[in-house]
Amino acid sequence: MLPTFYDLASLTKPLVTAPLALAFLDLDADRRWSLGFTERETPLTVRQMLSHSSGLPPWRPYTGEPLAAQLKRAVPEHPLLRAATPGLATYSDLNFRLLAQLLELETGVPFTRLGASSGLSPAPWPQPPVPVPDAPDAEAWALATDQPLPARDPHLPHDANARAGMVGHAGFGTTAPQLLAALRHWVSEGWPERMAVGATPGEGGTRWGLGLQTVFAGGGRFGQLLSKIPLGTDIQVLEDATDLPPLPAPVLDADQGPITDWWFHLGYTGPALFYRPADRCTIALLLHRRGPRGELLDVEALRARRWAILARFVEQWGG
Repeated sequence: MLPTFYDLASLTKPLVTAPLALAFLDLDADRRWSLGFTERETPLTVRQMLSHSSGLPPWRPYTGEPLAAQLKRAVPEHPLLRAATPGLATYSDLNFRLLAQLLELETGVPFTRLGASSGLSPAPWPQPPVPVPDAPDAEAWALATDQPLPARDPHLPHDANARAGMVGHAGFGTTAPQLLAALRHWVSEGWPERMAVGATPGEGGTRWGLGLQTVFAGGGRFGQLLSKIPLGTDIQVLEDATDLPPLPAPVLDADQGPITDWWFHLGYTGPALFYRPADRCTIALLLHRRGPRGELLDVEALRARRWAILARFVEQWGG
């Protein structure tokens, strides 16, 4: 029986795109003109894109046209189509779309070919992942463009932009053994150490490094569990391929609590990634976002599933 295959979704950002950007691109050169943002009044740099502090909005449908031109058009009200919060890092798929564009300009090599060095699998995939329903990006797509939503295909990413061809922010997948090997390479090359630096203030109290964000230890937050993992723990890939609903996670307190020494990233299809610089401990969660009736899990149900798989791992230390 083949191992379960997972769509990594936005884990593509820290595992593929950010390492390539750190390897090939100048972090502080002004890229306004090369990316077509000729009317922008302030510089546009790779450092801003990696830390989501460029001021770009969270999302636009990938139509193949230049992003700078696309952003000039008005769009209806929708959470994904809103503007960035002034003065705060605003998580945006568009930052990593531009990073992929810069990488291809700089190297002359297609992004998916560059990304294969990660050890992960670029779409289209021979083995399809567990299918999940479309997320709010499909709804926003219809509001923002007259182009039809790209057809679903079991061998293409669940993310509407990624299956439309937008590289940089999604589009890679993996099995658990494959991810373990890829993480060992990722850590040994020092990529997460270069991402887990600085702390740019972001929306909702988030703080971003260069492709990873800090973990907080407030009530119901993953730092509560991660802080119980002893120093010296090796790289771990924790897998849960079931559709069974977990017990509810602890209530999420409004107070985020103190910043821990962990950094993380999440993927909308379910997977999660955590990294601790002190001992280079890396914990990856592989799961999917489909519920027992085939529905797309909401944010709270997905947090509960992630909490459950991480809690089982922490229990071995009496946590």
